[in-house]
Amino acid sequence: MFKSDVICVGSATVDSFFTVDQKVSTVKLGDKVLVEHLERHSGGGATNSAAALRKLGLKVKVLAKLGRDHDAELIEKELKEYKIKNICLNKSKKNTDSATIVSSAQEKDRVIYVHKGASTDLKFNDFKKSQLKTKWIYLASLMGDSWNTAKEITKYVESKKINLLFNPSLYLAKKGKNYLKSVLRATYILVLNKEEAYALLGIERKNKNIKKVLLELSALGPEIVVITNGAKTLFAYNGQFYSSTPPKIKVINTAGSGDAFTAGFLAGLIKKQNFAEALQIGQANASSVIQHFGTKNKLLNLKEVKNFINKYKIRVNKNIKI
Repeated sequence: MFKSDVICVGSATVDSFFTVDQKVSTVKLGDKVLVEHLERHSGGGATNSAAALRKLGLKVKVLAKLGRDHDAELIEKELKEYKIKNICLNKSKKNTDSATIVSSAQEKDRVIYVHKGASTDLKFNDFKKSQLKTKWIYLASLMGDSWNTAKEITKYVESKKINLLFNPSLYLAKKGKNYLKSVLRATYILVLNKEEAYALLGIERKNKNIKKVLLELSALGPEIVVITNGAKTLFAYNGQFYSSTPPKIKVINTAGSGDAFTAGFLAGLIKKQNFAEALQIGQANASSVIQHFGTKNKLLNLKEVKNFINKYKIRVNKNIKI
């Protein structure tokens, strides 16, 4: 019997959100910039996706290594509130990961400064294989020693025929398809944004249309590929091509939108929604989160998702010509 629907593997961070009234692009070295608004929330690929999946009614655990500090205590408190267990057995001597997100009220964009600490220190003896009894592994980005552990987890996933969703970030995608090939070969669902997709394949945007990019990524192993593009149209492939444009809404902060989308999409598939409906759930979840500060703020449950889709008329086009 499965002990969980999904185990989310990746980082856990504490995110500090700073909002400034001037354009970030105008800030110079030596400037003292007045912060108009400040909030702190937990974040990171593992905990963001786990919280979103839990909100959508799934049984979820995380595997994320933390430090021995106050930031770890904040993360553990929030996971407890979501009733999510972290199956990592050990703490790192390194600090818990952190991120500082500086947003401009004028530009509606942001700069993110990330410190990778404990998340780079995940070892294979930090958890028991028996704890990986699950239907799905959601693998977010890991670096350093943790990437080797991710590859070992992937081998285990293959041997046990567990479904794998892989959601690499840009700094991991930039390592290229050869660096990621063992994980990509075992991946069932690959979700990444357009910049990450082109970086992973090592190509210039002008040299490939999106259909060819989807097909090239699928040829690396994944049966399903989704390429998001912020406020612009996303494209997906599962043997057929799909597209969907996010609704036009007021954006407060885009941090966490990718995790919210991916978790929503996966939840839809697990709950036996069809492919287009799963994409709609992902779009709704991401669109809700970016209207607030915090990567877990205003995640939707299934009832709220349906209302959101109807309210904003989120549509998915099937069998599109690209």
